Amino acid sequence: MAQAPIQFDRASGALEGANLWERTAALALVTGSKISSHFSHMGYIACANLLRKALAERNIAIRLNPDAVFEFPYGDGYWSKLLNRSYHYEDELELLFAGSADVDYTLIDCGANYGYWSVLISSAQFGAHKAIAIEPSSDNFAKLSNNAAVNDHRFECMRVAIGASRGTARLSGTKHEKFSIAGPGGGEEVPVIALDNLIDDGKVAATGKYLIKLDVEGLEIEAIKGGARLLQADSVIMCEEHGSDRSHAVSRYILEETPLKLIVLDPRSNRLETVTELSILDRIKVSTHVGYNVFGTASAFWQDRIDALNAKILNANTARRMQ
Repeated sequence: MAQAPIQFDRASGALEGANLWERTAALALVTGSKISSHFSHMGYIACANLLRKALAERNIAIRLNPDAVFEFPYGDGYWSKLLNRSYHYEDELELLFAGSADVDYTLIDCGANYGYWSVLISSAQFGAHKAIAIEPSSDNFAKLSNNAAVNDHRFECMRVAIGASRGTARLSGTKHEKFSIAGPGGGEEVPVIALDNLIDDGKVAATGKYLIKLDVEGLEIEAIKGGARLLQADSVIMCEEHGSDRSHAVSRYILEETPLKLIVLDPRSNRLETVTELSILDRIKVSTHVGYNVFGTASAFWQDRIDALNAKILNANTARRMQ
C-alpha cells in the first residue's frame, strides 16, 4: 500500500509527514533551487533527479493556495523547485492569470503535464475557472488525473496530443516534461486532435473567452494552424519559445503568418509589451536551456485587459518609487 503523501504548505513553509531523511532532502532541494536560480536553475533537474534515487517512492502534496493542491513524486527534478517558497513558476503566465481572475474564461491547458496550471486556475484565488487539461502521455495522464481527483475533479482531463488535424502519432522523449510527437516517435501511440476539434466535439463553444496554453514541445505552430476558428474568438494563446531557438520560430510565425498581435513580458518593465520587431527576444531570451512564454491575440477584449493590467503595474511601480 502506497504511503500517504508528504504535505508542504507554500504559504507557511510547513512540511508534514516526512521522515528525517526526507526532511534533509527537502533542505537540499530548496538550497539547490536558491543557488541555481542565479543561473536559471541550470543543472538543478539533474541533481534533484539524482537525489530522488536515494528516496523512497512517495508523493508530495504541495498546497499552492488554500484550495489548490498539486501532487507529484517526491524529489522530481522539474517540480521540486516549488519547495523553494521564493520560486515562481512561469511568471509571465501567472501575471495574466492573476490579472484575469474576474473574467469568465476557460483555460485550455495543452501539454498539461501533471496539471499545475489547471489546479491553480480552477481554484478560488484565481477565479474558479473552467479548465480542460490536455496531456498525451499515459504516465503523465495518470498523475494529471490524480491531481484532478485531489482537487475534487473540478477540471476536465483529456488524453490526446494537439496538432494541426485529427490523427495518431507516437510520443518521443524520456523526460516527463519533454514528451513530444514532433520527433521520430518510438514510444506509445496517442490520438491527435486540433484545437478546433474541441469546438466540433462540443467541448467548448465557438464563441467565448479562452486562455490557451500551448506547451506542446515543438508543435506550437502546428497547433496554431489547427485552431483558426478558436483563435477568432476572444482568445489568447500562450506559447513556449525555447531559449535555444535564436530564430524565434514560434514568435516569428505569430507575427508574420497570423492576424494575432504578439505580446511578451519584458523583464525590464515587468509589462506585457506588444512586439513588432523580434530583436527584443534576443535580449529577453538570455538562457538557452529554458523556455519563454509569448502571447498571441486578435481579441480587442484581451488587448484592453492587458493594457489595464500594464497600467496597474505602472501605478504600483510609481507608488513604490515614491515611498
